[in-house]
Amino acid sequence: MVTTVPDTLSAFLIPFAHHFRAQGWRVDAMTQGVSQNVECIKAFDQVWDVEWSRNPLNPFNLVVAPYIIQQVIQQEKYDLVHVHTPVAAFVTRYALKDLNQQKRPLIIYTAHGFHFYNGGKLLKNAIFLALEKLAGRWTDYLVVINREDEETAKKHRLISPEYIRYMPGIGVDLQYYNPQAVSDAEVAQLRQELKLASDTPLFLSVAEFIPRKHPQDVLKAFALLARPQACLAFAGDGFLMNQTQQLASQLGVENQVRFLGVRRDIPTLMRAATATILASDREGLPRCVMESMSMETPVIGTDIRGTRDLLKEGCGLLVKVGDIEALAQGMAWILDNPEKAQIITKEARERITSYELSYILKEYEALYAEAMLRHWG
Repeated sequence: MVTTVPDTLSAFLIPFAHHFRAQGWRVDAMTQGVSQNVECIKAFDQVWDVEWSRNPLNPFNLVVAPYIIQQVIQQEKYDLVHVHTPVAAFVTRYALKDLNQQKRPLIIYTAHGFHFYNGGKLLKNAIFLALEKLAGRWTDYLVVINREDEETAKKHRLISPEYIRYMPGIGVDLQYYNPQAVSDAEVAQLRQELKLASDTPLFLSVAEFIPRKHPQDVLKAFALLARPQACLAFAGDGFLMNQTQQLASQLGVENQVRFLGVRRDIPTLMRAATATILASDREGLPRCVMESMSMETPVIGTDIRGTRDLLKEGCGLLVKVGDIEALAQGMAWILDNPEKAQIITKEARERITSYELSYILKEYEALYAEAMLRHWG
C-alpha cells in the first residue's frame, strides 16, 4: 500500500492491513516518514520510506522517489501494489511503467477524489485530467469512491471502463461509530471539559484548517446565526487555525468557539454535538460526514461530489459552496426543528450501512481475487 503521507495509512488503511494479514497476505506500506510512525510500524509487516512533496505538480517528485520505488518493488517481488492519493499514485505508476510484464506487479489505484472536478478551475482541471489519462496507461484497476468520479473516469476513459470499479469509500466501522457505544457520562465529561451546560447547542466541525475545507465559512455562518446560547467547536489543525482564531475575535464570537486541535474522541464529540458541519469545496467521500451519519448526528454539508452522495434524499442538509447565509439557515433549522432533525438522522444511519467497513473489505477481497486471476491466470 502506497500513500503520500502516513496519516492516510493511519486514518483509513490500517484495518485493511489487519484484515489481509489475517488472511495470510504479507502487507507492506510505503510513504513519507513512515519509519517514524509507531502505529504504522505495528500494523504492517514492513514499512518503507520515500521522499516526495504533497504538491502534485512539484517536479522533484519524479527525481528521487521513482528510483526508490523501483528498487523496493524489484527487491520484494510484490504481487500487487495498491496506490492511494494523487502524488503517491502518479509517481508509483510512473516508476513502474517500464518494468517488463514478468517483474511488474498488479497496480490498483483508489482515487480518493480526483484533483479535477465539477466547479474546479478550467486550467487546473485540464492539467490534472491529462495527468490521470497518462497514468491510466500504467493502471490495471481504478477504484472510485463517488458517483461523479465514476462518471468522469468512464467519460474520459482514464482506463478501459471494464476495469473501473465504484466502491462506496474505504469503509466506516459502525460498531465504533455507534451512538450506543458512547455513554451519557462520557458526553457529560466532554461538555464539562468544554465548559458547556448540558443543554447548550453544540455545532462541530471535524476538518483540517486548510483552504479547501473553508473553516472561515463555518465561523462566519455561526456568527451570522447570532444565537448567544450556542457553541461551535473545531476539531483539527492546520496552517489556517491562527487566522481562524483571529477571525473569531473580529466577529465577536471568540467566547462561543472552541479550537480543540486533533482529537482522538471523535465519536464522543459527535454524540455531544447538535450537528456537524463540512463546508469544503472538494472532497472524495468525506469520512467525517460518514462518521456523523453513523453517530446519528445531523450533518450540514456543501453540495459537492461525495458529500452529495451521502446526504442526498433527506439524509442531511446540502448548501452551495461559499453560501454563508445558507449555512447559517441550516444551523437555525437544526436548532428550531429538533424532531425533524431526528428523522434525518435515522435516514442517514440507514443509508450508511452500505458503507460499512466489513462490506468494503469484502469488495476489495473480490477485486484482488479478480485482479490476481486476470494477471497470473
